[in-house]
Amino acid sequence: MEPRRWIVEVNQALLGKNAELAMRNRERFHQHGLLVANILSVPGSGKTALLERTLSDLRDEMRIGVQVGDLQTDNDARRLSDRGAPVVQIVTGGCCHLDASMIAQANEKFDFDQLDLLIIENVGNLVCTASYDLGEDLRVVLVSVTEGEDKPLKYPVIFRKADVVLLTKIDLAEAVGADLAALRENIRRTAPSATIAELSARSGQGLDAWYDFLRTRLQTK
Repeated sequence: MEPRRWIVEVNQALLGKNAELAMRNRERFHQHGLLVANILSVPGSGKTALLERTLSDLRDEMRIGVQVGDLQTDNDARRLSDRGAPVVQIVTGGCCHLDASMIAQANEKFDFDQLDLLIIENVGNLVCTASYDLGEDLRVVLVSVTEGEDKPLKYPVIFRKADVVLLTKIDLAEAVGADLAALRENIRRTAPSATIAELSARSGQGLDAWYDFLRTRLQTK
């Protein structure tokens, strides 16, 4: 049993250090009046597609910067940089999540006085990412209609910590036979206090609710 106790202690130490760095990030963000959203989901839920639409549709009313986390490649960063926003790619080199120290390093690439909103596109993962505070104001969890109705029940921790849950690819619900009522109920069970919106980045359906949420949070920042 001794090795098992040792592993737990190491994990606690790592999370404690991360919490300290996250607090520093948060203080810096707040000093600049910056709203920060941490976007989380499994691969393929539509994070990058949503950000492409968000950057394009809001470019004339919000100054948005993006930090993108991936195990390898800068494909997502290149897609998003075409939308006119400053983008920094964080390559984790195999790490399954972003942590506060990675965010702190990426922060040095931005002039926060020129931004209203910073969006962090986390690594596609619903397990490790749930444990790491990055200093964000908002945790936004995406779940697509193609993933199955029980996804919130299988990964309850990340949904419980969500400020916003976005049900994505809503335009595909009928084609994949999604039980939307069951999915909505499972989201409510695991994220009872979260704001919930249904949308499609491809068709534009429901995007206004997402944009209005960001506008409201910026106004109260």
